[in-house]
Amino acid sequence: MATYIGAIDQGTTSTRFVVFDRTGRMVSVAQHEHAQIFPNPGWVEHDPAEIWRRTEEVIDEAMKAKGLRPRDIAAIGITNQRETTVVWDKRTGYAVYNALVWQDTRVSDMVAKLEADVGQDHYRVKTGLPVSTYFSGLKLRWVLDNVKGARAGAEAGNLLFGNIDTFLVWQLTGGPKGGIHITDVTNASRTQLMNLETLDWDDGILADFNIPRQMLPKIRASSEVYGEAVLESIKGVPIAGILGDQQAALFGQACFNPGEAKNTYGTGSFLLMNTGEKIVQSKYGLLTTVANKMGDKPAQYALEGAIAITGALVQWLRDNLGIIEKSSDVDALARSVNDNGGVYFVPAFSGLYAPYWKANARGGISGLTRFANKGHLARAALEATAFQVREVVDAMEKDSGIALENLRADGGMVVNQLLMQFQADILKKPVVRPQVLETTALGAAYAAALAVGYYKDTKELVANWSEDQRWTPIMSDADRDHLYHFWKKAVERTFDWIE
Repeated sequence: MATYIGAIDQGTTSTRFVVFDRTGRMVSVAQHEHAQIFPNPGWVEHDPAEIWRRTEEVIDEAMKAKGLRPRDIAAIGITNQRETTVVWDKRTGYAVYNALVWQDTRVSDMVAKLEADVGQDHYRVKTGLPVSTYFSGLKLRWVLDNVKGARAGAEAGNLLFGNIDTFLVWQLTGGPKGGIHITDVTNASRTQLMNLETLDWDDGILADFNIPRQMLPKIRASSEVYGEAVLESIKGVPIAGILGDQQAALFGQACFNPGEAKNTYGTGSFLLMNTGEKIVQSKYGLLTTVANKMGDKPAQYALEGAIAITGALVQWLRDNLGIIEKSSDVDALARSVNDNGGVYFVPAFSGLYAPYWKANARGGISGLTRFANKGHLARAALEATAFQVREVVDAMEKDSGIALENLRADGGMVVNQLLMQFQADILKKPVVRPQVLETTALGAAYAAALAVGYYKDTKELVANWSEDQRWTPIMSDADRDHLYHFWKKAVERTFDWIE
């Protein structure tokens, strides 16, 4: 049997290929960033051709770094930024337009019209999702309506649609020369085009959105052998797992039972709770989504609190304001002050996601005085992440009827000690970081490994999970209540900014 398992982790800002051993430890990794394209305010795009080049590069580099050959890899899983929409010509492999990133808000007029005509929750029973700029379906419609020749090409059967997972699997398995056009249930559940109960595309919604069914990928399980890679460095290795990035992190954190939850701190932050085979419709502003489907077994579902901007706010301080040189500098700058100085930063750059779902909100900094300096701004930026997570945890406990004992945390921001301590304080719950931080890539690798029998069952994955660090709350109730009160006040100031 092959020694290792691999994962392609295609994220919002970079692409990685990670090789793991049987214990879930990283053996080799390569990572390359790709360009963020902002043509207009609220528009966010990626170049699909660049993403594919980066994918080829990182696979080749990670394999060569440890002298690995295809026969050393038992299977490869894919995890990806969800909702990011690609439309490409199956004859050439070239996209007809840049990928519309999940943060992109250009369909806000469509959202406003749907909200006025049928209401924000019209599709929630079928899809678990409110009408929003977030999901893929309306982005796909925008491409069909606005890119010259796109609708005609789609109706002629020449154009294909997919989230990034679909685009990569198609390229990895041959592209124009026989590439497989598929997605998994977790990514399909993020399009607002799939029925949660049937796990198939919903013809009624396709008609409402005016989307030709023939351009959509076939929906498959999250863990099964789809095909083999044709790239030389991994030629013949089974592609056997697909999970959207947040579902992959839930899987990598070994949250296989109802009530188990994790939060991933990345570009945005995403709190998911496994609800088992039960579809729980949210009453408090969360999303209902598919957690995974393992082979022929029934699908598992999840409640999700999606926060658009967390780590991206630190990048904004770096790239747009220039008050830090690199993202890791935010910790020292935030520690240069004792508290936030009364400053609250609500990063509603793409509107507000959970639990508000207000597309017309915009970012705001409140509580400024002459006393405030860049240290207070940095601290307010970090605290904004923790406050937003608190709002989602409150909603999730109400929806599920389950009080979280602790919060399993992963993602790039969990190395920030100040943030993690403040998170524990504002939640009044312990925050736990696992030994393996790359839980998103690990989850995708695990799904692929199970499909080929590398692991016998998920019990082996639970045994692999271990705690690295735990933060316990130390803040007084009075301080916690005071800070949270003014955060909620600051959030309300951002509502209805766009008229």
